[in-house]
This record gives sequence, C-alpha cells and structure tokens, in this order.
Amino acid sequence: MTEEVTSLDADGDIITVALRGEIDVLTVEQVRLALGEAVARRPRQLVVDMADVAFIDSTGLGALVSGFQRARDQEIDFRLARPSHNVRQILMLSGLLEVVPVLP
Repeated sequence: MTEEVTSLDADGDIITVALRGEIDVLTVEQVRLALGEAVARRPRQLVVDMADVAFIDSTGLGALVSGFQRARDQEIDFRLARPSHNVRQILMLSGLLEVVPVLP
C-alpha cells in the first residue's frame, strides 16, 4: 500500500488539496481522485498546496493539468501554492506556470 499523499481541507468556498512526498506513477491516482472530489464540490477557488512535495513526474504534471482544465470548465479559480524550488523548476520547464497562477 502506498503512503497517503493527499489531504483535502474546505474553508468556506475555498478548497485546499495538500500534496506531499513524491507525486509519480505510484501515487498519481490519489492526486487525480482528490482533485476530482475537490472540483465536484464546486468551490470558488481550488488551491493545490505543494509545500511538502519532494518530486513530481510527468504523470503528476498530467494530473495537475487535468485538474486545472476540469476546474476551469466549472469556472473554479485553480491555483498552485508554495512549491519548493526544485518542484517550481519542474513546473516551469513543463510550461504549467504559464497558465496556472502560483501563490508564494
């Protein structure tokens, strides 16, 4: 069994999905499910907190892109928050930061 890499917290009309550890082929399904659940709740804003993410691979990036697109289709404000320097570099190289706002 893989370690839990997501947690979901609702505060009014803002939902935060906190990710931790390594987001890769072994854990990406948890990310997809958490983002899907968050979008289904139709918050005004969805924040993906990445402060505790050590690594993200292409499958993790794909899950973020999919979550962003689903949120956008529902007119939900989707943001990434607090990625580490290394994770921010991966997000930048992927081009994701050109379309998804990042909170400090």
